[in-house]
Amino acid sequence: MTQAQPPIPGTTVFDGEQAQKGYALNKMCYAFNSAEQRAAFKADEAGFMRAWGLNEEQTRAISERDVLGLLAAGGNVYYLAKFAGILGLDVQDLGAAQTGLNKEAFKARLVAQNQQPDTLAA
Repeated sequence: MTQAQPPIPGTTVFDGEQAQKGYALNKMCYAFNSAEQRAAFKADEAGFMRAWGLNEEQTRAISERDVLGLLAAGGNVYYLAKFAGILGLDVQDLGAAQTGLNKEAFKARLVAQNQQPDTLAA
């Protein structure tokens, strides 16, 4: 029997419910692997999102480039990275947005955390 993990303040856990909620969004973002699909999105964002069946929350978050909103709308960071690539962003940019830091501060935080002793191994 597994024990439920306590929530992490300020995060959205990507679980089965979020996966179902974000299915259309993540499927659309996966399509960005194709240069043709990226070009179609850039040519008509609203039409592209309608064609993929995004709901109002997802459409708003894409339109506003709201990373936290995309996560709350069921977005998976690995698929959202494909969308971020269209904007010239990378996964560290997404992490910075999630934590409210700029990219350099986020990178410094990652380095500092990697220098901490592993408390989970004890």
